[in-house]
Amino acid sequence: MEQNVRLQQNKAYEFLMRLTRRLSSQQLMIVLAILVGLVAGFAAYVFQKLLHLIESCLVSWLPVDSVGYLFLVYPAVGIILASLFVRFIVKDNISEGVARVLYAISKTGSRIKPHNCYSSVVGGAVTIGFGGSVGPEAPIVLTGSAIGSNIAQIFKLNYRDTTLLLGCGAAGAVAAIFKAPVTGLIFVLEVLMLDISMRAIVPLLISSVASTTLVLFLKGFDPMLNVEVGVNFNLQYLHMYVVLAVLCGAVSFYFLNVNGKVQAMFSRFRSQSMRWLIGGISLGLLIFLFPPLYGEGYSSFIDMMHGRIEPLFDNSLFYQYRNIPWVVVLFLLGTLFLKVVAMAITNAAGGVGGSFAPSLFVGAFTGGSLAYICNTFFGMDMSVVNFSLVGMAGVMTGVMKAPLTSVFLIAELSNGYGLFVPLMLVASLSFAVSYYLEPDSIYTKKLRAKGELVTHNKDRSVMVFLNLETLIETNFSPVNKDATLGDLVRVISSSKRNVFPVVKTGGEFVGIILLDDIRTDMFDPQKYGLPVSKYIVSPPDVIFKNEMITEVVEKFEESKAWNLPVVDKNNIYLGFVSKSSILDAYRQQLIEITEE
Repeated sequence: MEQNVRLQQNKAYEFLMRLTRRLSSQQLMIVLAILVGLVAGFAAYVFQKLLHLIESCLVSWLPVDSVGYLFLVYPAVGIILASLFVRFIVKDNISEGVARVLYAISKTGSRIKPHNCYSSVVGGAVTIGFGGSVGPEAPIVLTGSAIGSNIAQIFKLNYRDTTLLLGCGAAGAVAAIFKAPVTGLIFVLEVLMLDISMRAIVPLLISSVASTTLVLFLKGFDPMLNVEVGVNFNLQYLHMYVVLAVLCGAVSFYFLNVNGKVQAMFSRFRSQSMRWLIGGISLGLLIFLFPPLYGEGYSSFIDMMHGRIEPLFDNSLFYQYRNIPWVVVLFLLGTLFLKVVAMAITNAAGGVGGSFAPSLFVGAFTGGSLAYICNTFFGMDMSVVNFSLVGMAGVMTGVMKAPLTSVFLIAELSNGYGLFVPLMLVASLSFAVSYYLEPDSIYTKKLRAKGELVTHNKDRSVMVFLNLETLIETNFSPVNKDATLGDLVRVISSSKRNVFPVVKTGGEFVGIILLDDIRTDMFDPQKYGLPVSKYIVSPPDVIFKNEMITEVVEKFEESKAWNLPVVDKNNIYLGFVSKSSILDAYRQQLIEITEE
């Protein structure tokens, strides 16, 4: 069976090669970028249709003035269904979509498994449609990236071109889901890509345009956020935009920390059933009390932007108090802060979704709440629409550490290009505040801690690709701790090294012996009976098997050594790593990822 599959794959590959034989490398990448963009755009369209179908079937018939008791049940059902789908059908982890794309770029040669071309669509639609308080963007980014990666694998492209097509898929997915081609391009350049060059920008742009064009044909030209932007930029409220920027930076820090703490809390539950139970009950209660937390929440903050506060109270226990200003403020703030908790619980309990939409939701409620409070209690005339839109950019910048993506996304989402000045002001200040409090984004924090993060710093990025295990040299000759100088001399006679690791009988590392330290005594046979323990010294430093390459390089720099021993967690000797081997591997990897 497997041989037949491989035979068919080879025939398909040969057929494709005949079709593209006359194309240059650059022309082939453009053709593939169009293909990836169209497929990713269609995947985004199907994903949104499936999500809205599930959500409509579940909640559209609920009377707005009645309490939504079903909200206590829906989220748990969605999380369980998504978890079972992942566990028994997908049999792989598909959560944290953007982080998984970054991991693929750095650790798997940009190769993503074929099932990711559809699994995130199904898992994400079920999770969000049943009320999971997460966003559809991360699953669709993973889907688009998987489409690009697998098309590249069909054509047997190298790492550089595979990474580029992966980026084309991500750009096409983001562009399609928001109808925002510029945002799709900038998202990949700012968040995902290692290298920025014209060779990369052209296919990315083509993919974004292709996917957006397809979605516009299928869904129409209306912007995603169909709101009327107020006065473009009133200098009278410049100081309030500065206040909003600081608030967005602080809220972003809250967003990142609460998400991490909730994830850590759920990771202590070894039983998936316990995660379902705790997560389902907690999320159901949150959505029961604050119905705007249901799903991605786009309709809720669009209502708020239009000044329609009352719909936020639909199916809520507080429906009858919707016209009392101080109740509205508490409800808005509660929704704002609990959205992060609901998002984190959804993902930690086994749901499939991302933080993209929640960051926009929290940002809209941050800006909208500030404008509502100032207008209601201090007699100001601030534009709720403008402050909500700018707040979205501010919080998204702080959470994702992607100010350009945030600015252009909001401009394209709302046709609010007249807000560029406050958007850039708030995004830059929010970035400064959030970066001071937490330098990493929600996508990069775990990866950086594991040394698996590719960044725009080429030196550090190349180091991520190096594998410590492949650099360990095992042609050093170990000497037993109980051996004599005579035994050591016999070992030296057959060794080409000038450093000799000393181990106990079980292989535990003790120290090293330097040839220079025994050079005089080794020519005196009368001293051959001396124990080698007399010559043992401690190495300048020791490398552990699972250490990150960046830490290994720092040890070489600090110790000024050219060779350092490697041990496992039980201090068992494994070999040596040399500075020259790291430099050689670095040079080869740099050539591989940058070769034109």
